[in-house]
Parts: sequence; structure tokens; C-alpha cells
Amino acid sequence: MAFPSTSKLNTFTFFKLPSAWLTGVRVKKISLESCVVSVKHRWINQNPFKSMFWAVQGMAAELATGALVMSYIKESGEKMSMLVANNNATFTKKATGRVQFICNDGKAIKATIDKAIATGEGQTCWMKAIGKNKEGVQVSEFNFEWTILVRKPR
Repeated sequence: MAFPSTSKLNTFTFFKLPSAWLTGVRVKKISLESCVVSVKHRWINQNPFKSMFWAVQGMAAELATGALVMSYIKESGEKMSMLVANNNATFTKKATGRVQFICNDGKAIKATIDKAIATGEGQTCWMKAIGKNKEGVQVSEFNFEWTILVRKPR
């Protein structure tokens, strides 16, 4: 199985998620099991407290999970819809410098997509993305509940 290249995912971000692209959110690595998305604290994505705005962290974290969802849907060959139904986040340290968001839930979303295809029913899957600074210290953790639904032919 060949996942899309990071350059294709970043081009997708430019055209479909311009606010993420403008604030510096970039996919750095994607594999069957994980996705790494990076963003650097800069003037354009800061809050008044001189750290990265929580919404920029959220865009990077969502992309880390969503890129895996999109990739497995494409690999399945089925027409499917995907949507975040719920999310939550915890912030543990000021996000400054470069922050990497890592999601290791590739196997979980693949199993969810396979179940949606097998049953024809909508499925949900919680996926986690952990943000760490360059020292490896966790700055935030985001959880997204993705809903997957196989589209029926018209």
C-alpha cells in the first residue's frame, strides 16, 4: 500500500486548508501506523501570551489524525464521508518553538474503516495526537472522534 507523499498532503493543505498552511502546519511523515505534523511558533500563529494559539495546535493535531483517515479511505477504494463528531484537548506547557504532533492510531482507523465497509453502517473512532516541543516535552494532547460512513450509490 502506498500512502500519499507528504508533498501531496501539504499541497492539499494549501488548497483545502489554507489557514493551516498559512500558519505553518506541515505534514512531515506518514506511514501505515502514524503521522507526524509539525508547526513552528511564529508571529502569525501566536496568542497574546507569546505562545502558539490553541487553534493552530488544533489544526496540526487534527491533520495528524485526519491524514491517516483520508489515506485509509483512499486505499479502501470506497466512497466514504469523514467528519469530526467530538474533540477535546489538554494543554500542559506553553507551546513555543517547533511543535510536532504525532498520531499513532493508523491501525485503529483502518479497523474502523474495514468495519464500516463490512457492515455498511457508520462507525466512529477516537484518535489521539500528542504535541511535543523540540525537547520532547508534551505541550498538548488532542483527541478527535472521527465518524466514517460508506456512501451509498444513488
